[in-house]
Amino acid sequence: MLRLLNGIRVLDFTTVVLGPYATQILGDLGADVVKVEPLAGDVFRYVRPGRSDRMGANFINCNRNKRSIAIDLATPEGKETVKQLVANADVVVHNMRPKSADKLGIGFEALKAVKPDLVYCYASGFGQAGPNADEPAYDDTIQALCGLAYLNANANGEPRFLPTIVADKVGGLHLAISVLAALASRNRDNAAICIEAPMYESLVSFLLLEQLAGASYQPPIGGTGYERLRSPYRKPFPTADGFIGIIPYTTSHWVRFFELVGRDDMKTDKRVTDPTARSRSIDDLYAMIESATPARTTAEWLTLLRARDIPCAVVNRLDDLFDDPHLNAVGMFTHFEHPSEGPMRSVRTPFNIEGAARQDDLPAPGLSGSARQILAEAGVAETEIERLFTSGVVASGTNDGEAV
Repeated sequence: MLRLLNGIRVLDFTTVVLGPYATQILGDLGADVVKVEPLAGDVFRYVRPGRSDRMGANFINCNRNKRSIAIDLATPEGKETVKQLVANADVVVHNMRPKSADKLGIGFEALKAVKPDLVYCYASGFGQAGPNADEPAYDDTIQALCGLAYLNANANGEPRFLPTIVADKVGGLHLAISVLAALASRNRDNAAICIEAPMYESLVSFLLLEQLAGASYQPPIGGTGYERLRSPYRKPFPTADGFIGIIPYTTSHWVRFFELVGRDDMKTDKRVTDPTARSRSIDDLYAMIESATPARTTAEWLTLLRARDIPCAVVNRLDDLFDDPHLNAVGMFTHFEHPSEGPMRSVRTPFNIEGAARQDDLPAPGLSGSARQILAEAGVAETEIERLFTSGVVASGTNDGEAV
C-alpha cells in the first residue's frame, strides 16, 4: 500500500469485479476504503476456488486494502446508518444503475444533501442518456456489444470472447480514474460532483482508439480496424522447440531482421524501407518471419534478436510468470498469511514511488469485520451500535482479514 491518498475515505458500494477493482486501486494508493456490503455479502465472495466458504480467490484478489461493514439497505435504519457514514466520508463509489441506487437510498441527490462536497462516481452498464440506460451489463455482453468478440474471431470468422474479464477491468480503470480526477479537480468550489463512467462507453472508447482507423475521417478514407493487428500472421511464431514473439517495428528493425535471416534482397525493398508501403504489406512481412523462425530454437532466436536490438519475447504461460526473473526482481509477487484463509500469494499494485516505503497491504476483509470500528468513527454511539447489531440492520461480523 502506498500513501498518496492517505486521509481520503471512500464508501464502496461496488460488487463483483468492475467496482471492487476500481476501489482496490484507490486502497492501494492509500485511501481508507470502507466496503459496504449487503448482509449476505458481495456475491463474488462465493465464487470458487477457495479454501473456505468465507471468500474465494477472486474476491481476495480484488478486495485488499479495504474494511467491511454489512448493512441492510432495505430498512429505514440501514439507510439512515449509511447517511451517517457518508457524512464521515469523501467519496462514494458504486457500479449499479442509478435507479437501483436511488431505491437503496444511495442516489446522488440523496447523498449530496448529507455531504455537500461529496465526490460521487459510478459505473453503470450504459450511459443514462441512451436507450440502453436500464439494461443490465456483464463482461460477456459488453465484449459482444463493443465489437471485441468479432475482433477476436477465430480462423472461421466465429466471434470469441477474450479469456479474461477485460470489460470489467477496463471499466474499473475508468471508474478509478474518475474518482482521482474529481479529487484532483480545482474547479469544484467545494461543491458535490457526480461522474458517470459507464462500462459500454468505456470499452468503446478503449477499443476504437486505434480501431476507428479510416472511419476517423469524414467522409471515411477506409474502414474500421487497425490492419497490422488484424493480420492472420500477427501471432507468436513457431520455433524449433516452442514459440516466440517477434515485432520488428521500425525500418531499421526490419533491415536487421532480414540481414539476420539472409534475405539481403529485402533490405532495400520498398515494403521494408517505406513505412506506408510496409503498413500495407504487413501480411507479407509477417509471413516471412513465420517461414524463418522454425530453423532455430527459442533461446537461439532470443540471443540473436536481442543482440540486434529487435523487439522479441518468450511466450510465457501464466504459470511461467511466477519464475519470471524481472517480476521476481521487482517483487511483483508477495506472500502473506490471511487471517481466515491461510497462506496466500498476491500480485502487488504495479505503482512505485521513488524513495517511498510501502506499507503492508490489508488482506481482503471478512464480512462486516470492521463494522463496530467504522460506525464508531462515524460518531455512532456504542448503545446505538449494539442496537443495530441486535436488530440485524448491521451484521456484527468477525475481524477476519482486517486490522482493527
